[in-house]
Parts: sequence; structure tokens; C-alpha cells
Amino acid sequence: MSRYAGQWWRVAATALTLLWSTAASAEEFKWHLPPGFPRPSVPRDNPMSAAKVALGRRLFFDTRLSISGTHSCATCHRPELAYTDGRAKAVGARGDQLRRAAPSLSNIAYQPAYTWADPTVASLETQMRRPLFNQHPPELGLHAGDTSVLARLSVDPGYFELFAQAFAGASPPVSIGNLIKAIACFERTLISGRSPFDRYLFDDDRDALTPAAKRGMTLFFSSRVGCAQCHFGLNFSGPLRYQGGPPARAIYANTGFYGTDPGLIEITRRSADLGRFRVPALRNIALTAPYMHDGRAATLDEVLDHYAGAAAREVRKRPQPLRDARIPKFTLSPTDKQDLLEFLHSLSDPGFLQPP
Repeated sequence: MSRYAGQWWRVAATALTLLWSTAASAEEFKWHLPPGFPRPSVPRDNPMSAAKVALGRRLFFDTRLSISGTHSCATCHRPELAYTDGRAKAVGARGDQLRRAAPSLSNIAYQPAYTWADPTVASLETQMRRPLFNQHPPELGLHAGDTSVLARLSVDPGYFELFAQAFAGASPPVSIGNLIKAIACFERTLISGRSPFDRYLFDDDRDALTPAAKRGMTLFFSSRVGCAQCHFGLNFSGPLRYQGGPPARAIYANTGFYGTDPGLIEITRRSADLGRFRVPALRNIALTAPYMHDGRAATLDEVLDHYAGAAAREVRKRPQPLRDARIPKFTLSPTDKQDLLEFLHSLSDPGFLQPP
């Protein structure tokens, strides 16, 4: 009789846990968005929930997701560097140098396409499969169909409970698909919108920007310098995708900085796309050095020098055009340059850099 009673209470406890998990996973996710920021677009097959975000946050920092047990998503996307890694080119779990730099994840939820040069990667769920399973070279280095990582996570009581809460009713709850969905949900919460620029724009805080930053902002949006021809919108990266918004397409540009990497043409096979890469966001840009798709510009000074023509002699040796037609030819006085740098520094959001 006592053995039966013990079994009864175990069954009851399991049922209560499942009921609580179902309620928690069905609860509407509460966005805490900065002023002026729209609600991000979310796939219908991966609705947001607090349980998914909590699970995704833990997975993002877990080195058990790599073949070596030494790398996690956060290895290449460090919070204190605005979710970049400070390297010219990222390094995979086996020590291989990757082709390109790790892009910042600032406001990644709003991007209409991911990676540096592949418009077909149009969701965070699709993008997540690249670092997990790429083999040439390997990033996290997992092999499709290898269930060892799932076995490691399934025997962790904390993880099993988090998966069961986030994906109530799924059988089994611990799966690669659910792992990817959870990380994507966490990444959608990486929203940066409390920089001095934001306080100046959305809070009407006239003292949030220094006089030099205000002059730099005027230059940035001027037709003479033309930065905003490509770096426009809330994320300074072009059109954004958000809930209820119009269809958006990522902008790709040839800055004359591509070297031996052909860029977008590898996907589209169109000659006009030679040397084109996705226009990156400028949020927290002062913290994400080095710059460009391959980190060839060590500082923002070098970037401005390049656009102002200081690098033209080296670029003209190559067969591609110096730069995209949207980028005007201009010169910068020393004061202009310092003002532009001051404005770019005003896009840094200190609160965003804290580990979640």
C-alpha cells in the first residue's frame, strides 16, 4: 500500500509539473523595449516565452555545444564587446580561423538577413545552424545527426526542467530543433537602445550629446559625407524587419575593402555583387573593433580615412570599383574627423554590455 501511495505522489507531482510548464510556456512574452523601438517580428513556429529566453540564455554561454567543449556562442559574441570577439576573423572550436569576422548581435532581431553575404539566411533559426554544423572550417563543430550533445544536456536535471518548461508537450523536449529555437529567442532580446544618441532623440535630452557629437551627427546625415546613404534606420544598417512593418531587404555594398573575398557574388552569381557585403549595424560601433567583414581596419580612424580617400591608392590596384556608387567622394578636416568619431562613440550603450 505504501509503495502504491509513493507511486501516486510521483505521478501527481509529474502531472503538476507538466501543467505548470504548459501555463508558463503559453504565457505571453513581455517585451521591455526602449522608447521608439517597435516590437520585433517573431516566427509563428517559434513564439517568444520567458522560459525559452531563459533556456536560450543558458545555452548561449554553454561550451558543451561545441565539439571541443571549449567554445560557446559567447566565445565569438562577448557581451562586453557588444557581442563581437575583438578579432579580425573569428576562431572555431578546433582553432581554425574562419573566413570573416564575428558580427555584432546588437538589435539582431530587427535584421532582415544574417551573415555577411547570404540573403537566403533570413531568420535567426536558420542562421543558428551555420555555427552549429559548419565544417569548412568548423565553428562549434557539431555534426548533423550526432546526438551526443543532446545526451549531455538530457542528463543535466536543470536543463531537462528548462527544456520541459520551454517546450511543454514536446517529445522529447530536448532536441536540436528546440535548442536552436531557444537560442534564437534569447538573441531576439539583445536590444540596445539607451545610448546618448537615443536619449537625445527619444528622451529629448539636449545634453545627452556633446557639441562635437552634434556636429558629427550633422556630418553623418549630410549629403556631403553620405554615411546615412547606407547606415540609416534605427540600427544604422538599412531597412529593418519588425512586427507589422513592411517587407524589408538587407543592403549590400562594395566599400572597396573586400580583398580576395568575393562576397555576395558567391550566392547570387551576379557580377554586380562582386565585393558586396551586408551593411553592418553601427550600434556600439566604438566597441566592436576591428572593422569590416575581415577586420582589416583596426580602428574607426582607419575606416574614416578609407572612406575619405586615404586608402584609394591601394584599392585602385584592384579590378573592382573603389566603392559603391552610394558612397560619395569627400574630404574631412581634422575637426570633421573628430566630430564624426565623437558621434559614433555616442552610439554606445553601456547597459547593453552587461552579461545577461
